Amino acid sequence: MIYSNPRDRVVDDAAIKAFTDTYGVRATGLPPVVIVIAAYNEAGAIGPVIQALPAEVCGLATAAIVVADGCADETAAEAAAAGAMVCDVPVNRGQGAALRLGYRLAREGNASYIVTTDADGQYNPAEIGTVLAPVVAGEADFATGSRQLGSQETKDMIRRTGVRFFASTISLLTGQKISDTTFGLRAMRADVTGVVELSQPQYQASELLIGVITHGYKVTEVPATIHRRRVGESKKGQNPLYGLHLPGVNNLFYGLRFARVAYGTWWRERQRISQDGRSANSGSAESSSGTARSGPVDSAARANGSGPGSVEASASSAAPGGSWTTDAAKRT
Repeated sequence: MIYSNPRDRVVDDAAIKAFTDTYGVRATGLPPVVIVIAAYNEAGAIGPVIQALPAEVCGLATAAIVVADGCADETAAEAAAAGAMVCDVPVNRGQGAALRLGYRLAREGNASYIVTTDADGQYNPAEIGTVLAPVVAGEADFATGSRQLGSQETKDMIRRTGVRFFASTISLLTGQKISDTTFGLRAMRADVTGVVELSQPQYQASELLIGVITHGYKVTEVPATIHRRRVGESKKGQNPLYGLHLPGVNNLFYGLRFARVAYGTWWRERQRISQDGRSANSGSAESSSGTARSGPVDSAARANGSGPGSVEASASSAAPGGSWTTDAAKRT
């Protein structure tokens, strides 16, 4: 896991220790599929979301991990009562930081696949299997749902226009056709999250997506549905006038911040690729004299057993053994 801020590592290390102390062997022996949910003050919504999650997808057993991100309500207690494993972080850092922590919990708990969904009930749990299927089949390393290919209930034309604009922009920047860059229902090989740099505390959807694409992982989209939020209020685009409930103002703030993260991530990844290219050229020169050297990302990926073309990547579609593997998984 790459941390750009040492304080984030301190917070995550403490949260992981508390999580492991609470759940013991369950924390280190997770099932093949872990559904990670970042939640901030979602009492009243999180319970039904957890209860609707499937116990098995694609023939593989699942577990839900909720990262309660500095909640001031009963989110953590409600999630635990509904059956989720809860990592209760005392400080609110943002959805991106909470998901990054959830990814690490899943990886260190030996999960093979990670699925993300939101705590507000906007995504259909019946579609989790559809999104995960291409990853389990080895057809993709990362799969995301798309409202553009599927359906959406929102009538907000500003939001719809923003989705299309950022999809076109990121497609142009990365050379990968993407129709929906902000969809929260996603599935990926667990090891992918340990290679891509994730430094954004908020608006992390584009950071993860751009990072995955620029590292050369196989990405696919599947049709999916996003529903209207029925409990609570959206945390997106909060601004000094948020208390006045001005949707247009909130959308503007959301768009500006999302753009900052998207363009900033693209530039960071472009610089990384350039540096890796220089390292590879230098390594080639040294290799000709008998000394081989590899770029920092490639060597880190091999050391972690991750990254495109690794042994773990080839084997990731096979479910790990043990009691977590269902009978259906054993038959496949």
